[in-house]
Amino acid sequence: MIMKTNKTTKTTETSIEESGPSKTQRKAAMDALQDLGVKLIALPNSKLAKLELPERLLEAVQEAKRITANGAIRRQKQYIGSLMREIDVAPIEDQLQRWEGKHTAESAYFHQLENWRDRLLAEDGALPEFLQQHPAADIQQLRTLIRNARREATANKPPKSSRELFKLLRALTEAENVHTETLDEIAEED
Repeated sequence: MIMKTNKTTKTTETSIEESGPSKTQRKAAMDALQDLGVKLIALPNSKLAKLELPERLLEAVQEAKRITANGAIRRQKQYIGSLMREIDVAPIEDQLQRWEGKHTAESAYFHQLENWRDRLLAEDGALPEFLQQHPAADIQQLRTLIRNARREATANKPPKSSRELFKLLRALTEAENVHTETLDEIAEED
């Protein structure tokens, strides 16, 4: 079987590329916006208020929460998706990821705290190193929590002191970060 080459293929491909995304790509983008809308519907009103959504979108999300008929819910989700085409959804997605615990910077921060806690519990030399990096820390409180956490671990008790140690490390580092950001703002003003 002999196939003839079609000269019009090149011009058709070129015009498709110039016209933008394909119908499949546009549909996938619309579905993604609808999925984001479903996540918004599932949020409590207190979190919705923190997102600072446009008024029409917020009203549509709140209306979707009140609807009980399946067909009406589907149409409302489509409407929410169409409203979301008009706004920048990146800040919404970013905040949702933070709330879901998937934000990379926040995850890295928590991993760093967990590593410090594990090192403090496993190594005797880790405490002076931590104090060198965080001089405002209360050494007595740290020693007490470390000692109690080690006792709990050897006695197979719940890790109450280990959790308290993590909370203390978090409070120390967050306080230092706020202090550093304040100093940076003051330096920029001068």
